[in-house]
Amino acid sequence: MRAEDRLSGPNIDAEELPAAVLWDMDGTLVDSEKVWSISLAETARWLGGELSSQAREDMIGSNMARTLGLMFEDLGLDRDPVRMAQAEKWMTERTGELFAAGLEWRPGALEALRMVRAAGWPTALVTNTERALTELALETIGREHFTVTVCGDEVPHGKPAPDPYLRAAELLGVPVQECVAVEDSPTGATAAETAGAAVLVVPCEVPVPAGPGRVHRRSLAGLTADDVRDAYARVRADRVA
Repeated sequence: MRAEDRLSGPNIDAEELPAAVLWDMDGTLVDSEKVWSISLAETARWLGGELSSQAREDMIGSNMARTLGLMFEDLGLDRDPVRMAQAEKWMTERTGELFAAGLEWRPGALEALRMVRAAGWPTALVTNTERALTELALETIGREHFTVTVCGDEVPHGKPAPDPYLRAAELLGVPVQECVAVEDSPTGATAAETAGAAVLVVPCEVPVPAGPGRVHRRSLAGLTADDVRDAYARVRADRVA
């Protein structure tokens, strides 16, 4: 059943319904930022240093290339391509071990995924995490929740660039301006907002600034189809005002 068939009624304008819902993964659906904190800290020690709390915060929502750059800068290391490739391999393998052990859902995330699918909206998983690790995470999350998936190593530029969200909308065959993106980090919110999507912000590890294309919510717990529609309608109204 299409979302407009299920949701339209006397109080809901079909033009205010989003065409699709686009989900971030780390920190939004699963509590994997804590897993990343472990592998990042261990990678820094493997490189002979200690990762600062500020560098770790700056890495939230980033892709692998930016994360490694921040780490080498924070540790005062030259960006030697060979050494960086070795660090990437070590960190990916360690993170994979942690992902394979299982990931915890963020509050209300599983129920929100099921609600969105039941409402009939096409969905995409849009993550800066690379495909190999995303596949491990999907063993916990479940592939059935997503129409398409887009990973950080499958686009020219990861978040905060808009590329991942533009690609997801392209794969779904819908205008990105008619999508709602659910994000937890400043990096991800910037990517979705720049792409043109309405952003439903559910902060996790760090605060996310307000913005003209953003609607903030404390948690995914209790999220309803009307909440998704209202977030989209609010951003749409602000943009035409």
